[in-house]
Amino acid sequence: MDKFARQALAEGITSREDIVVTMDSEIFRTLNQHYNRNNHVQPPESLVNVVQESLREFFDAIRLGKDAEPSWKKQIYKVRLMNGVVVRQLVLVNFIQAGGAR
Repeated sequence: MDKFARQALAEGITSREDIVVTMDSEIFRTLNQHYNRNNHVQPPESLVNVVQESLREFFDAIRLGKDAEPSWKKQIYKVRLMNGVVVRQLVLVNFIQAGGAR
């Protein structure tokens, strides 16, 4: 996330609204490959919005110089508790991959 936010700034993006993530975006593909290596589940379309909003939060923080503060990322992670379909699906996939209930 950090890398992609810095890349957006380096490319001259000045507004968070100019950051648009799609399922074909490099950041989305990278995250999906990392967390869903064997493509066990089809990523929900709502995941695109989660990635986009997260990237925008990182972008704003870096643009405002908050990345110079220690633990600056923690504030972004606390922005909102996400207990929606995306989170439940990821928890279920991790549970199944770990061998389920014993």
